[in-house]
Amino acid sequence: MNPLQPSDATEWWDNFRKLLDSDNKWPSKYLFKFIVPKAGLAELEEVFEGQEIDVKASTRGNYLSVTTKITVHGSDDVIKIYRAAGAVNGVISL
Repeated sequence: MNPLQPSDATEWWDNFRKLLDSDNKWPSKYLFKFIVPKAGLAELEEVFEGQEIDVKASTRGNYLSVTTKITVHGSDDVIKIYRAAGAVNGVISL
């Protein structure tokens, strides 16, 4: 678990949902940014299937920066994507 998250992950996601809803009007374009080990790119791409993503390699090429801006219809869509991406081994959400 992320040390910045409370021990109750449900509480963390609920707080994140409230923050998203207070800062955004839905539907909206939402910017997603991740760092992923090179070996995890295909799995992360599956999360964004059918969406255009921008991929840039790190200096040594071991890690990749993945960025996309897609239309979501609410905070639940954002959370669903973050949870799916979080299941990719080694991924870091920015």
